[in-house]
Amino acid sequence: MNLETLATEVGQLLSRQNLVLTTAESCTGGWVAQAVTSVPGSSRWFDRGVVVYSNVSKQELLGVRAETLTRFGAVSESTVREMAEGALSRSRAQVALAVTGIAGPDGGSNEKPTGTVWFAWAGKDRPTVAAHHIFSGDRQEVRHQAAEEALRGVVNFIDMQLA
Repeated sequence: MNLETLATEVGQLLSRQNLVLTTAESCTGGWVAQAVTSVPGSSRWFDRGVVVYSNVSKQELLGVRAETLTRFGAVSESTVREMAEGALSRSRAQVALAVTGIAGPDGGSNEKPTGTVWFAWAGKDRPTVAAHHIFSGDRQEVRHQAAEEALRGVVNFIDMQLA
């Protein structure tokens, strides 16, 4: 499924549930927000997106704690959870997604190889869900796969709430 189709599906699901989405993106550089805002009528179900590439921006704009970044790094479950929860608390949305990772070609390590991406989905009055994947391909391919997975995760997150 391509990004446009996924974004349309996300919008339809959010609209049916009277929910609004916000995004916090690092390695995808706003690709998810671009995908959802390409859908006509997305202003009804998309509040805002923030690109937080530096650690300082993660702290200033989303409230990610310096201790979290120092202890776990920018590409970690702890950081992505704080990103999602910070985006949610600083918006008018009921659902937030966050994504942070190492798109490459540099920056990977044995513990966090290039292609490692962490995701989190947060919602009002429900627990935050996090997941990670290791994608293959070049920088653009990793970023594209991450944007797709972030949107698939929104669908799954909302579906879990409805179950």
